[in-house]
Amino acid sequence: MMRGKQTPSKRKIVITGIGAVTPLGNTAKETWKGICKGKSGIGKITKFDATGYRTKIAGELKNFDALKFISKKEVRKFDDFIVFALAAAEMALADSELSINGKNAERVGVIIGSAIGGLASLEREKEKILQRGPGKMSPFAIPAVLANLGAGNVSIRFGAKGPINCPATACSSGTNAIGDAMRIISGNYADVVIAGCVVEAITPLGVGGFNAMRAMSVKNDLPQKASRPFDRDRDGFVIGEGCGIVILEELKSAVDRGARIYAEVVGYGMTSDAYHMAAPPPGHEGAARCMAAALSDARMSPGDIDYINAHGTSTPPNDIYETQAIKKVFGRHAYKLTVSSTKSMTGHLLGASGGVEAIISAMSLYEGIIPPTINLDNPDPECDLNYVPHTAQKKEIQTAMSNTFGFGGVNAVLIFKKFSER
Repeated sequence: MMRGKQTPSKRKIVITGIGAVTPLGNTAKETWKGICKGKSGIGKITKFDATGYRTKIAGELKNFDALKFISKKEVRKFDDFIVFALAAAEMALADSELSINGKNAERVGVIIGSAIGGLASLEREKEKILQRGPGKMSPFAIPAVLANLGAGNVSIRFGAKGPINCPATACSSGTNAIGDAMRIISGNYADVVIAGCVVEAITPLGVGGFNAMRAMSVKNDLPQKASRPFDRDRDGFVIGEGCGIVILEELKSAVDRGARIYAEVVGYGMTSDAYHMAAPPPGHEGAARCMAAALSDARMSPGDIDYINAHGTSTPPNDIYETQAIKKVFGRHAYKLTVSSTKSMTGHLLGASGGVEAIISAMSLYEGIIPPTINLDNPDPECDLNYVPHTAQKKEIQTAMSNTFGFGGVNAVLIFKKFSER
C-alpha cells in the first residue's frame, strides 16, 4: 500500500509550469494571448468530410507539428491524443525548468485524464477489420486507444516514477486530475505531479454522436460566433480538441529551486448529481454543493472569491443552471463576481477543458487580467451575472474558481490563489 510521510501541517501546492495545445495556439502562452484578445479558435471541420453532419464546425488545432515532439516512427504508433499529451507535458516541464533525474524521479507523479482516449485510432482500426480483415490491424492498436496511455507515455518519456493515474470523468477529467494531484502532494506521496487532461474527439463518431444527442451548435455559417455562452441565441456547444498540462509542486521544493510560481492551488471539490446520465438538474444543486466543498477545502467564504471561470458550455440548460448554482452559493456576492466562459473562444475541449481552464485561471491571477466571454450579444434574461462580455478586463484579483461539470452527473471545482511570498 502506498503510504505518505507524516507531515506536521497541510503542504502548500503551487503551479510552476504550464503547457497547452488548443484551438487558439500551440503553446500555453499563445493560447493565453488569444484569450486576452477575445479571439475565436472555431472554424470549419477539416479532419474529415463533415458534409453529411448537422454540425460542420469545431475548434481544431492549427499548424500543429507532431514531429517537434515525436519521431516519424512514433507517428505511426501513437494516436493524436497521446501526441498532444506529450507535447503539452514537454512544454510544461520546460516552462517549470524542472529536471527529473535519479534523485527525484520517484517523487514525480503523472495524473493526466482522458475521458475518451484514442477515438480516431479506434475508428480507423474498425474500418480495417471491415474492409480488409482483422489480420490488417496494427499491433499498436490497443496502446493507441487506451485512455491511460497519455499519462503512461508521459511517464515513460520523462522518467516520472511516482503515482500515476488517468481520471475518466467526462468533462470534469482535467479538473479531477489536478485536484487529485493536489491531494497526492498534500498527502506527501509526491513532491511534483504533471497534471491535466487531453482530448481528441473531432472524428466522425465524436461529432456524429453529439449530433445525435442534439448537443452541439449548428451555426455552421458563422463558426466564430457559434459558441456563445449565456447568450439568448445559443444553440449548443462547439467541440474542440487539445491538452492542458500544469506542473504542480510542493511550495518548499519550488522555492528551493527558485521556480517561477503562477498561482497556488488551495481548494478542490467534487460531487455527484445522482440525477441523469447527460443532463444536470434544474438549479444544479450538485454544482452548488461542489463549489461549496471547494470553498470549505480552501477554508474560504463565498465573499473571498473574485473570479469564476465558468463551465459555460453554450448549451441552453447548462448556462442557466450554472448561473442558478452560483447564485445559491454566493448569494448577493454573486453580483460582485466576474464570471466568464472561455469556451466561447476555445470551444468545449471536453475533459481537457479542466486542464486548459486551470491554466487560464492561473494566468488571470498572475497577470491581473479577467478573460472575456465573447459572442455575448443578447444576454439571456435568466443569466444576469457579470460575464465580462466581449473584452478582457485588466483587474488585479486574489482568487479564481474553475468549474467543470460532466456526463454522469460528475462535478469538479478548483480554487486558485494569487501567490504571495509573505
